[in-house]
Amino acid sequence: MNLKQTFIKNFGDSDEAIRYFHAPARANIIGEHIDYNGGYVMPFALTIGTYAVIRKRPDNIARFASTNVNGVIQLPLNEITYNPQHDWANYPKGIVHFMQKDGHTLGGFDVLFSGNISGAGLSSSASLELATAVALNSAFSLGYDMISLVKLAQRAENQFCDVNCGIMDQFAIGMGKKGMAIHLHCDSLQYRYVPLSLGDYKFVIMDTNKKRKLNESKYNERRAECEQAAKLLNVEYLTKLNPQDFALQENKLDNTLQKRARHVIHENHRVNQAEEALKDGDISKLGELLTASHISLRDDYEVSCVELDTIVEEAIKHACCVGARMTGAGFGGCAIALVKETDIPDFINAVSDAYTNGIGYSPGMYVQESGEGAVEVNL
Repeated sequence: MNLKQTFIKNFGDSDEAIRYFHAPARANIIGEHIDYNGGYVMPFALTIGTYAVIRKRPDNIARFASTNVNGVIQLPLNEITYNPQHDWANYPKGIVHFMQKDGHTLGGFDVLFSGNISGAGLSSSASLELATAVALNSAFSLGYDMISLVKLAQRAENQFCDVNCGIMDQFAIGMGKKGMAIHLHCDSLQYRYVPLSLGDYKFVIMDTNKKRKLNESKYNERRAECEQAAKLLNVEYLTKLNPQDFALQENKLDNTLQKRARHVIHENHRVNQAEEALKDGDISKLGELLTASHISLRDDYEVSCVELDTIVEEAIKHACCVGARMTGAGFGGCAIALVKETDIPDFINAVSDAYTNGIGYSPGMYVQESGEGAVEVNL
């Protein structure tokens, strides 16, 4: 697809320069449902993602289009409000809203988005937000640094789109580096890069092809349960407790809150174990931690589903796979598997066939390398 031609088809030609920006998707190796609990996560940016093609206008009109959806959404900059009929466009609109709320003056613009994020759970919404943020920040010389854009994008998703997410997705997409995972403390935003040294193994993204929307799922309910449990245990976040501390206090919680807290506290601990496994080159240990994470998400946090469980179970049956788990918020979307590179074709065939036989439709399967964070590009 020629993005310039598609842009001109949607918005017409002009002497004003067209600029191109890219924001990746992300996969989270481990640390699921931890970001809004103030703990540790370890994501990495992918090479797939979202392009934003932008051109300034001489008026105060913003126009949004996508190669995935027909039509153009047009409105004045002083009328940027949430509209459920605008669906995907609410994410970039949220960025515009908060840039203006921060006191910045934007001029009119046309922007075309084009994404190749094929599965839910890889954070297409945050990719769309950061693509918009870096494009507008650069086009109008607003002066945000990347971490400020990351925080702004989270505000847009929380307060404009009503998804009460943590900051992991936006941070990984804004701050990603090729060949690196990010060990991030979501409360303090202290972070360090961890070489993604997997030896003879690679991550395979397994898309269940079951779709979901976070604001229609139990995502916000899980966050509320964690906040309730933390209050009963007299801590700011559940991640302030280690597994030993929690074992002495878990009887203060009812059965449901015990399960939610158990996942969060043990998952937070698994992130640090996974970092050590990566540093030591212990791929088997890393795989064990992935599988333990999935079991915890399935049984204690209860955010899995039959599709995710099936694809993970079929993955870990394969001799070349050392571990697998759902990634993302759950309730559908994607899982990741750590697979020996030479056996990936056989793995994909075997798992795809078993999943299709069990679920009734086929999954998406693809190998993903780590990529760079959100940036202007030349196309």
